[in-house]
Amino acid sequence: MTARFPKDITDSMRTCILAIFWPKEHIIDFFKNNSCTSRDLAIVKNYVEDNLSRSQIIDRVFQSLHSRDDGGIGQFRAMLASLISWNHFDPYYFKKIKKLDEAEAVRQINHLKQVQEIRDAKTKEERRQQETTRANQRQKIKMSDLNDSFIQLFNSANVSTQERGYRLEKLLQHLAEYEGLITAEPFKIQGEQIDGAIKFDGENYIVEAKWHDALTASDSLFHFAHKVEGKMYGRGFFVSINGFSRDSVAALTAGKCSKTILIDGGDLSFVFGGNISLKDMLDSKIRAAQTKGYIYFDAITSKNKH
Repeated sequence: MTARFPKDITDSMRTCILAIFWPKEHIIDFFKNNSCTSRDLAIVKNYVEDNLSRSQIIDRVFQSLHSRDDGGIGQFRAMLASLISWNHFDPYYFKKIKKLDEAEAVRQINHLKQVQEIRDAKTKEERRQQETTRANQRQKIKMSDLNDSFIQLFNSANVSTQERGYRLEKLLQHLAEYEGLITAEPFKIQGEQIDGAIKFDGENYIVEAKWHDALTASDSLFHFAHKVEGKMYGRGFFVSINGFSRDSVAALTAGKCSKTILIDGGDLSFVFGGNISLKDMLDSKIRAAQTKGYIYFDAITSKNKH
């Protein structure tokens, strides 16, 4: 569901527009000047024939913007920026025929500024609380506990590989949170299952973690690479606890799938063991992929694994 522009702000914007503009065509021009397209304004194209009031014109255009795939966020932001800095009050309508009241218009503009400031402050506070929550979560997590959990996965012979894969996903999420990285829970899009995502160095990487008893073969790698390539600026980390077959890595490299970074159990052992941080490990692997085309790189020995 597309996020809607905050109702308290759009309500205040509506009042401001009514307080600033009298002729209906001036209201239409205001929308046009703030990036509203002919499609957005089609609903009020015949405002004269339909005998629409000024408020009805605004309501219909706002409704049209809300129905857009992007929720009209860009247009609403443009209008908001325009209204809070508005300082032109047409003398003909404000002073000569006195259809509008300049003092009231200024009051409504100031009210809109206050509503925006309150919402901005609320948003900043919510972000601060979220960061505090993440910091508290990191404090609760100890690397020694994560390492113990990682070792236990190897000792869980009576647990299915699929279940160990799920536990590995959760463990990797805790590891990322421990190092202060923003993560996303598993989700589905258009029939695709995404195990999760990590934001690293300003970029979003989708993540897939597998606990296979054997080396991961080409089919699994190509399936994941296809997911990565199908995303805008797609990048991904594929984790296979027992590594990858030489042929599968060669095939992926030959296919120019350099946006998929490969991580194995050895890499994770060094991280959980405290030999290298997750951030440093990822940075080393990403740099090797970007500069040398190595998608399966050993961050400790600084050598291509295949």
